[in-house]
Amino acid sequence: MVKRGAGSAHGPRATAKPTGVVTRGTTNANRLRRIDRWVAAEYAGLLRSAADPLVVDLGYGASPVTTVEFRRRLAAVRGDVDMVGIEIDPERVAAALPFAGPGLSFVRGGFEVPLPGGRRPVLIRAFNVLRQYGEGDVAQAWSVMCARLAPDGVLVEGTCDELGRLATWVAVGADARPRTLTLAARLATLGRPSDLAERLPKALIHRNVPGEPVHAFLTAFDRAWDTFAPLAPLGARQRWAAAVRSLAPDWPVRTTPARARGGEVTLDWDAVAPLPI
Repeated sequence: MVKRGAGSAHGPRATAKPTGVVTRGTTNANRLRRIDRWVAAEYAGLLRSAADPLVVDLGYGASPVTTVEFRRRLAAVRGDVDMVGIEIDPERVAAALPFAGPGLSFVRGGFEVPLPGGRRPVLIRAFNVLRQYGEGDVAQAWSVMCARLAPDGVLVEGTCDELGRLATWVAVGADARPRTLTLAARLATLGRPSDLAERLPKALIHRNVPGEPVHAFLTAFDRAWDTFAPLAPLGARQRWAAAVRSLAPDWPVRTTPARARGGEVTLDWDAVAPLPI
């Protein structure tokens, strides 16, 4: 369970066992590029204004390649970004150490996000970490991670397929309350928007059933996708963007036209939040 060895909200206990369990560790180069680019665009202001531009990549897996890529993409926004990769498996940490250098380090830990000197990251990315947990574990995991954030920090938590062609994620504030849901896809290989349902974050993946808001959203998205089928000859980007634009009157879509053409849609969490059981 997530609660093992949790430590306090003021920081992890130095002798505490890392919080969580070892993930499968599957990773590939560029697997998280969609998330990286969204973070770099969405939180550019947050990174540039941070007194301590500290970012954590939690649960990077068997290879640190996506952590290295994440730092490189964020460095284009803030050159002195300080990236810390955290893994619960000591062998994975040891394998990552040769990649360490200025602005990039690796430590062992879990949801408690162990950082020296009481430092608080402005951003935590935790991808494909909660997928093996139960839906009931999600809120606690969010709470433990968010307790380590800077006051204006954000947790980006979600899942993607093995090649990163389908991805979804939630942005969670330092108060552990989710703010937005984002869906992103490689449009050239996308059948229809509801294909993303299999990669919904753990907080939503079991809620894609009739009567739940996320099911209603995906149904509406599919309907819009079908409506704009005549745009297919112009390319999937134009079709996706038109479908996203048509959703805006009924759904709180935040995505700009430019980012929509790239295969994204972001909307307020409240519109898709699970109904109380």
